[in-house]
Amino acid sequence: MKKYTPIIGMEVHVELNTNSKMFCACKAEPDSKQANEHICPICLGHPGTLPVPNKQAIEWTVKIGKALGCNIQKVSKFDRKHYFYPDLPKGYQISQYDEPIAEKGKMRLEFILEENTRDVAEIGITRAHLEEDTAKLLHHSDGSTLADFNRSSIPLVEIVTDPDFLNGLEARTYCQELQVLMRYLGVSDAEMEKGHMRCEANISVQETGSFDIIDGIVQPREGYTLNNKVEVKNINSFKAVEKAIDFEIQRQTQLL
Repeated sequence: MKKYTPIIGMEVHVELNTNSKMFCACKAEPDSKQANEHICPICLGHPGTLPVPNKQAIEWTVKIGKALGCNIQKVSKFDRKHYFYPDLPKGYQISQYDEPIAEKGKMRLEFILEENTRDVAEIGITRAHLEEDTAKLLHHSDGSTLADFNRSSIPLVEIVTDPDFLNGLEARTYCQELQVLMRYLGVSDAEMEKGHMRCEANISVQETGSFDIIDGIVQPREGYTLNNKVEVKNINSFKAVEKAIDFEIQRQTQLL
């Protein structure tokens, strides 16, 4: 019977506690009880509006990058990520891709040894980039869905790792350490139950010995075609991060 090795990477989104939104002067209060209270033509994406970046959000992203041991780029840029969905009023999200603020960092994790775990794991940080959050969709029992734009354009940092995790426990521990770090830096409350911190896992299962990971990229060896990767999105608790990843590893392994 073939042996399989899971390949796991994480993407974590963290809302920043700035006073104003990412590209306008609206108050940054995504948890306001009054829907659509803190909005303006800029964060609603009206034609002709001009976004102006939040200086503090950029400085805090640099701070996060430094805390993660990243290289801070002298030049970075924003990009348009186009998709069409009710939570995105402009039809695109202002984000970063190939020239982020911070890249190539590390986080060291330590564990109490148990079965199939390492005592120390070093997780590579691919990049930490800055973008704007989307609106919040509220689904009601009558089948209707309403959009609350208080969250639209809140500063959002996305932290992307290399595929360095071996199992759900390591990914869970990483997310917990990341939450502690965000709170220590004073840049975010990182409360998962309120959506301040949202975790997404990229998981695939490959035949053992059929690939190499070079500079954070999975490279198949000659004659091998990589199996499909699955992204589990918007995981809202640390326990669910571990359970979702371990379930997906088992599911993919059984399919193979």
